[in-house]
Amino acid sequence: MTAIRKDDTVVAVAGKNSGRIGKVLAVTSDSDRVLVEGVNLVQKTLKRNQSQENPQGGVYEKEASLHVSNVMLYCSKCEKGVKVRRERDGKKVTRLCKSCGHAFE
Repeated sequence: MTAIRKDDTVVAVAGKNSGRIGKVLAVTSDSDRVLVEGVNLVQKTLKRNQSQENPQGGVYEKEASLHVSNVMLYCSKCEKGVKVRRERDGKKVTRLCKSCGHAFE
């Protein structure tokens, strides 16, 4: 179980995108990868196709996935990437910032 979930705000901590902040669009748990909005953009080429919606073709940018170890949950109080601790209240589990105690969710 990872601490990162869909719609969380994360910061990239490694690679060419370190320091960038974005919202998680998707989490792939079997390969431990996350798709973050506006982070790790790659260029894709699209072939010209007269019969479909792209008659001109061209180059466009889209997000590529990052490994979950290269992102950290972003705390709005601390304004940085933080580690997470979990507290259980009955059956409900709450994620908390380790440094300031801010509850995520």
